[in-house]
Amino acid sequence: MALLAYLKSLFILQLLMGFVFVVSGLIINFIQLCTCIIWPFNKQLYRRINCRLSYSLWSQLVMMLEWWSGTECTLYTDQATVDKFGKEHVIIILNHNFEIDFLCGWTMCERFGVLGSSKVLAKHELLKVPLIGWTWYFLEIVFCKRRWEEDRNTVFRGLERLKDYPEYMWFLLYCEGTRFTEKKHQISMEVAQSKGLPMLKYHLLPRTKGFTTTLQCLKGTVTAVYDVTLNFQDKQTPTLLGIVNGKKYKADMSVRRFSVKDIPEDEQECANWLHKLYQEKDALQELYNKEGKFPGPTIIPRRRLWTLLNFLFWATLLLSPLINFACGVVVSGSPLLIIGFILFLIIASVAIRRLIGVTEVKKTGSSYGNKEAKKQN
Repeated sequence: MALLAYLKSLFILQLLMGFVFVVSGLIINFIQLCTCIIWPFNKQLYRRINCRLSYSLWSQLVMMLEWWSGTECTLYTDQATVDKFGKEHVIIILNHNFEIDFLCGWTMCERFGVLGSSKVLAKHELLKVPLIGWTWYFLEIVFCKRRWEEDRNTVFRGLERLKDYPEYMWFLLYCEGTRFTEKKHQISMEVAQSKGLPMLKYHLLPRTKGFTTTLQCLKGTVTAVYDVTLNFQDKQTPTLLGIVNGKKYKADMSVRRFSVKDIPEDEQECANWLHKLYQEKDALQELYNKEGKFPGPTIIPRRRLWTLLNFLFWATLLLSPLINFACGVVVSGSPLLIIGFILFLIIASVAIRRLIGVTEVKKTGSSYGNKEAKKQN
């Protein structure tokens, strides 16, 4: 075990895995670009192809969580709810406290067959991020600037397009709008107090507009809302860099299913429903902090081999020529080639580190709390 942990910590292995992810992502993005010619003739075929292409990329990240780091994910829910996973269009409401909360969500998507068709209401800045933003663009992900007057038409059009999506989708919403920090929480509660809204201890005040709009636009398509509260055992603070280093975490996810029929249609009543939901999420978090677990039965969905096989496919395809090239450079003895190859490795490592930096809490800034942000609800 000590040897395995040591191997996982080796920078060269991490760099090779990053190389596979980046290069395979660029290949996938190019193929996605080529599939655009299908859209005018067969929109649904275009979507099915891109679901599988995006799966091939995202499952590499899921592989790192499940197989490389060995992170465990336990669901706290009933079997009747689990039986519906992957068999209906749903909206997912997830707390936004951790660097890898999206990865834990993707893990559940993968285990229930909806990873490729998973959606999110994403901030517009991510559209410019190579691989991630580009793949999402071809997947018809809805991007927003978190300024409602600018986002209104874009969000409505994007959501309307998804009403006839051919594969079951899980649409993720971070209703808090940004990751939880103590500073943002203080500002958020000042806003709540000024508006006479419920005070929360472990969450930010939810931004109701995104939820009510998504529910309204996808009415007739979405049949349920899954409220997911994520936490980690032993008060762990997981990071993507920790996952890359092979560190194991233990995630607990409380999942509650609400039928869309039981959620008020009126916008204000729907917003009130969401505020009440976050009070319940706060109570769940309080209970978890006291007892170290969520209430209810536990279910541990088994990880699937597909993520590992997918990564091995790309690794075999891409690493063989890279290793052969590296050996040729060393054997050649050419200082110019050797220096060039070293520069390539340095650039690659910096690029991968920057991609990881996209998820880091300290680097994912937000305008949360400024006057413009406060006007959104």
